[in-house]
Amino acid sequence: MPSTPPPQPPSSGRRTTPLRTTLLALSQRMAASRLFARVAPRVLPRLDRFLARRTGGRVQTARWAVPSLMLTTTGQKSGEPRQAPVACLPERETGSFLVVGSNFGREKHPAWTGNLLTTPEAVVNYRGREIPVTGVLLSAEEKAAVWDRLNAMWPYDSYASRSGREPRVFRLVPRPAHR
Repeated sequence: MPSTPPPQPPSSGRRTTPLRTTLLALSQRMAASRLFARVAPRVLPRLDRFLARRTGGRVQTARWAVPSLMLTTTGQKSGEPRQAPVACLPERETGSFLVVGSNFGREKHPAWTGNLLTTPEAVVNYRGREIPVTGVLLSAEEKAAVWDRLNAMWPYDSYASRSGREPRVFRLVPRPAHR
């Protein structure tokens, strides 16, 4: 098994401590396991949606390990709003967010990625702040340019190899709010 580089805590404005770095490494190892892939998809999204309703989007389970947001897309079949908790890599210089459609390493793309392909306009709740965004699917070249940074945050390579598919990577670009 190839050795993985030491985890780099995501830029979340938090102070990096040896304990936080160790906890991040442990959570990344756990997230790469098959057991996590079986259990987490059933538990974490429901829990995160519940917490988002109760706290106005300020609390998510994954936020202790990685920056996370609640993404509201338009269902491609129903046309109804659909919420999905998603790990993200904030791009501070542009205000955008990089998100990966890993689906916990399962073989199908997560529904939110199909929703963004059909209707790119969405809303992000990041730390309790609602931000209208447009989802832009990254090209192969753009994805390659950010893939190492995304993998430093979370074990997306293990998800990609387990699923047998290329995860979709989107940049969620803030758009002016409708007035």
